[in-house]
Amino acid sequence: MKRATYYYHVKDRPDKYYTTRKQIHHIFSQHKERYGYRRVWLTLRANGEVINKKVVARLMQEEGLKAKQRRVHYRSYKGNVGKVAPNILDRQFFAEKPNQKWSTDVTQVDIKGKKCYLSPILDMWNGEIISYCISDSPNLKMVTTMLKRACQKYPDTEQLILHSDQGWHYQHRTYQDLLKRHHITQSMSRKGNCLDNAMMENFLGL
Repeated sequence: MKRATYYYHVKDRPDKYYTTRKQIHHIFSQHKERYGYRRVWLTLRANGEVINKKVVARLMQEEGLKAKQRRVHYRSYKGNVGKVAPNILDRQFFAEKPNQKWSTDVTQVDIKGKKCYLSPILDMWNGEIISYCISDSPNLKMVTTMLKRACQKYPDTEQLILHSDQGWHYQHRTYQDLLKRHHITQSMSRKGNCLDNAMMENFLGL
């Protein structure tokens, strides 16, 4: 039993929002738990329910109803462009020390109907995000800026492996020249094998 429901019964007082709570649960379930309080409130209004938006937010919080955030998978691989680097990592995600194995990827995030793109670098030693860049478009500058920030933070990259998928960003000459300049070994997942980059996939999923 929810905390709010319990105390209404303990105090022996009627819940004036009892029917509204049931409607909220129905709307929330009907839309696969993806509706936040604003969309639930709009649906209630469309159904003829006159209620304040803040009340809906409070009721949903009391009932423990929180919308699920759905990750949109972004695929940066474009066409048959060949294999630039081998899968050196080979799913060996364990690192003995910091800055030994890094992983990167690009993901799309939808915020209030607007798309933006996140490009992070993760250290496999402890799961730390070394650097990241956010952009309105999945361009090359986003990825190179992320890499430059990481190398400025940790300039000693002589024995470092940086793993990614076969996205066009990572096959671009500019990106590869940056890796060579900092003596970073490039590793790439096999095409269509997301498990080859499981640590980063798991982070982006969370």
